[in-house]
Amino acid sequence: MSKAPERVAELRRLIDHHNRKYYVDAQPEISDREFDRLLEELKELEAKHPELITPDSPSQRVGGAPIDGFVTVRHRQPMLSIDNTYKPEELREFDRRIKKLLGGEPVKYVVELKIDGVAISLTYEGGVFTVGATRGDGEQGDDVTHNLKTIRELPLTLSSTALQGRPDGPGDPSYIPKLLEARGEVYMKREDLAKTNRERIAKGLEPLINPRNSTAGSLKLLDPRECAKRRLRLFTYALGAFDGIDVKTHLDGLALLKKFGFPVNPHIEPFDTIEGVIAYCDSWATKRNDLPYDTDGMVVKVNDFEQRRRLGTTSKSPRWVVAYKFAAEQGLTKLESIDVQVGKLGTLTPVANLTPVKLAGTTVSRASLHNAEFISSKDIRVGDMVVVEKAGEIIPYVVRAEHGARTGAEKKFEFPKKCPHCGSPVELDKNGTFYRCTGGRNCTAQIKEILRAFARRSAMDIEGLGVKIIDQLVDTGLVNSIPDVYRLTLEKLLELERMGEKSAQNLLDGIQASKERGLARLLAGMAIQHVGDSVADLLAREFGSMDELMNAKAERLSQINGVGPVLAESIHAYFQSPASRKVIEELRELGVKMTEEKPAKPKGGADLTGKTVVVTGSLKKYEREEIEAVIRQLGGKAAGSVSKNTAFVVAGEKAGSKLDKAKELGVQVMTEEEFDQFIAKT
Repeated sequence: MSKAPERVAELRRLIDHHNRKYYVDAQPEISDREFDRLLEELKELEAKHPELITPDSPSQRVGGAPIDGFVTVRHRQPMLSIDNTYKPEELREFDRRIKKLLGGEPVKYVVELKIDGVAISLTYEGGVFTVGATRGDGEQGDDVTHNLKTIRELPLTLSSTALQGRPDGPGDPSYIPKLLEARGEVYMKREDLAKTNRERIAKGLEPLINPRNSTAGSLKLLDPRECAKRRLRLFTYALGAFDGIDVKTHLDGLALLKKFGFPVNPHIEPFDTIEGVIAYCDSWATKRNDLPYDTDGMVVKVNDFEQRRRLGTTSKSPRWVVAYKFAAEQGLTKLESIDVQVGKLGTLTPVANLTPVKLAGTTVSRASLHNAEFISSKDIRVGDMVVVEKAGEIIPYVVRAEHGARTGAEKKFEFPKKCPHCGSPVELDKNGTFYRCTGGRNCTAQIKEILRAFARRSAMDIEGLGVKIIDQLVDTGLVNSIPDVYRLTLEKLLELERMGEKSAQNLLDGIQASKERGLARLLAGMAIQHVGDSVADLLAREFGSMDELMNAKAERLSQINGVGPVLAESIHAYFQSPASRKVIEELRELGVKMTEEKPAKPKGGADLTGKTVVVTGSLKKYEREEIEAVIRQLGGKAAGSVSKNTAFVVAGEKAGSKLDKAKELGVQVMTEEEFDQFIAKT
């Protein structure tokens, strides 16, 4: 008698076991080649004995013929959408609402990663995978069984040992429920998307956009052999409909899914308080960048099924679950080349030129790579597929390179040995972090950046002296230093391209007006290392004149509240430099004001002396620099972060985490209108 049936059964058992160890448990026991041999032997036996082929055989994962079209499947239970939250306070409101509906009884929450993929429903009848469907409109979706079978993590049959030893289960230890529906998310790893795109580009095909869109498109392919090439993955996150199983909590359901052979994400935690939930959610805001797949938030669920039943649902979403969405958006694209920009202090900043990718509603083609240490620690190379992140209006930046997608053609980036603008030698700082041009004021790139900083609104506020004009002035040799700005004449300006007499005169008027800005704004614009607007204002109020400041020793500077030893040394070194002193003397001779009148003591409620104020969100009346200048003029300190020492927060529209922090710490919050009323008090 043939032993083929026994060997086929044994091979299927072994293949399913090793599939689970590799894809679900991440603990492979055999090599890829050994696994392939088992699969090849199974296929050969089934070819010789076609009567032994069954739909749940591992050989049938990618063996079906292309389908003609998609069939609509009605879900046994609706796949409802989830309400979104974006702020910690909204999670607290969710908690208050839950406890009110449950009469104040204790609630345990379960928090999971929100995988950025495609939701699916998986139906098993008699332990065999029969139907897999997309969410669709929540009531019904497309039958994509043929494509889901290509996912190695997805069990084609349920493990028969899942209910062994359970007092609530049937007596037979090999019992399998008649019906079990698992809910999950199909996704694509970024590394796998990069590999797929490399293969597509080699064939002259358009690259896929991002992991989520690629996953959705892959599930809609008619040919499962093509879908298999996309390397789709799976996590299951809940039970749907089921018969013959007594499960009382969400955590029990996840444990059962895992025992049946389903992949369950390992990053799942229970919490008894909403504050624990919030802290866990916040911990993933940046940590998620280290994951090999995309996430766009966290999901918070009530653990107890009986409490869920009592909470019920609205017309479109359950009341017992909410998503906490991350603000940042990420994309995968290619790093085509790296440019080097030179800053006002000579720092060389590498900037990535990217294959354009859409992020947060905009097309991104350039992103910062920060410095030499960042490129080295992340091992980022030209030609890499990289993950780029952008949150709202924040400048995009490269999170990491997908090393697993490399072809061997990628090249390490070498910083230039000479400045790309002036040819001066480039030096690495003692910390090995930044490369700097040694050309100083002889470097045209540095001069342009210094002039831009000098002319900006919160510094000397020179109307008409914008980026394009500065470029022309430096490129034509009319301006080679800050004092040269005050030497410009109408005749010289009219030599510039597209510069009319009226525009030239307006610029000269703006330059003349800037002479009276005072010491604080002059210091803010002079490119002193580590000296920004707040420190400049602090120094001006402390010393009152440029001469007093220039003569101050480092020890005296370090005694000022808010000026530490490093900053004190930087300020002292600047004013001891012959080049800096020369610039200051030239500006003095040209009539630039170098003193600061001490502001009169504010009256009434407008006295902010010794108080720290934080501004957040979009304001209607003020630019950010303007309102912070008002705060400093009233004796206060304009800070960038909220702490228990913050006097109050001025919050405009779309205020984010700073507003949440203020509420958490009990710090007073004012609207822009309330701030105006406050400073107008006498």
